[in-house]
Amino acid sequence: MWIATTRFGPIQFEPEDVIRFPEGILGLPDCRDWLLLADGRNQNLAWLQSLDRPEAALCVVSPRRFAPNYQVRLPRRELQPLELEDIQSAEVLVVVSRSAGYITLNLKAPLVLNLQRGLGRQVVCYGDQPIQYVVASLTPALRKSA
Repeated sequence: MWIATTRFGPIQFEPEDVIRFPEGILGLPDCRDWLLLADGRNQNLAWLQSLDRPEAALCVVSPRRFAPNYQVRLPRRELQPLELEDIQSAEVLVVVSRSAGYITLNLKAPLVLNLQRGLGRQVVCYGDQPIQYVVASLTPALRKSA
């Protein structure tokens, strides 16, 4: 199968590569079917490419790469739709954004995936996880040279 995407051009995929988000994703409720693509230039990044809207692609990362103590806290019933055999097999990703000159991660609403079953769900964590966890500045740091 093929999809012509806006960001990546044509992409070939197999039906078993599709990750279905039955409830959609916040801000994109009509986008239910996605592909998880590795970034060819940065091994820390991946992309969720919508099959429903070829112009929709979300940059995602593993939150633990940038926030080592990050934990997803929510009731187990929130994960039941993912049909996980073992909670440890869940893959957790967060959406990367640009905001006010910074690169941020949404730690409040991670994406939890069951890659074996091709199911995904965006959840809202308990506690005070930030929606905009700053990981980098887009403005270069200046230093005095003379």
